[in-house]
Amino acid sequence: MKAILLTAHGGPDMLRFGEAPDPVAGPGEVVVDIHAASVNAADYKVRLGSGGYRDLKMPHILGRDFSGVVASLGPGVTDFKPGDAVFGVTDQGIEGCYAEKLAIKAAIIARKPDRLGHAEAAALGLTSLTALWAVEDTAKLKRGETILIQGGAGGVAGFAIQLSKHLGATVITTASARNHDYVKSLGADQAIDYTSQDFTKAVSGCDVVFDTVGGDVQVRSYDVLKPGGRLVWIAAAPAGFKPQRTDVEVLRPNVTRDRGHLERMLQLYTEGAVWPPNIVRYKLADAAEAHRVSESRHLQGKLVLEIR
Repeated sequence: MKAILLTAHGGPDMLRFGEAPDPVAGPGEVVVDIHAASVNAADYKVRLGSGGYRDLKMPHILGRDFSGVVASLGPGVTDFKPGDAVFGVTDQGIEGCYAEKLAIKAAIIARKPDRLGHAEAAALGLTSLTALWAVEDTAKLKRGETILIQGGAGGVAGFAIQLSKHLGATVITTASARNHDYVKSLGADQAIDYTSQDFTKAVSGCDVVFDTVGGDVQVRSYDVLKPGGRLVWIAAAPAGFKPQRTDVEVLRPNVTRDRGHLERMLQLYTEGAVWPPNIVRYKLADAAEAHRVSESRHLQGKLVLEIR
């Protein structure tokens, strides 16, 4: 099969378009012919070898979420058949979606409805799973609460804006001025231009902060939480940082891969509560260019590799 091979840790030029062995479905697995795979911020971090990703066997195939069609079944799989359109997210610690084929546990993927295209389903995979775990399961956001979502134009944050608004919260987000119309179209009640405004002076008394940016942004996010508030993060604070406040909860979602959360996303999509983000499409062979855009962190929506 054709695949993008990470040949060594480093820049985007370490990604090579080449051949890899076709996967075989083991017990409880299916092989999927991938039609689209999304590019996540975690992908370039793996490529760089940051965050504990130094022990990969090279060449390595990146990619954590996909949409495609079931090609074959492993022993014991009865809930899918070849030809079924499916989408999903690889198990934690497993990658391989930048390729024409993928073997994955049948239990953690879901059927893709016809009304949702492959690129859109891939774009919603990990972003929706992460946002659902962060906002509903971890923050337990309630109607009438106020949430500040850091980095609102990104894929996870954009889904979190829509979800938070659907749950009945007041939604504030940070985004550059050029993305204000976009984040407000997703449901944000207030957008703060992080390039010219200090969000700690623009907002206070938040019940929840959902931090998708990390670094100094997380450090300063404590200043806007009310006593008893919750800070939920998926991007880390600076190494060695210890929060001074003891009257707030600091939570990191455990983004477990399961069919239930994918079907929850589909329910929200059917209800019109959420919709796919803006998508910028690349061919599989152009994955290196997609990484350059992703690493710049000035993206609106999601990057998707179209494979078939």
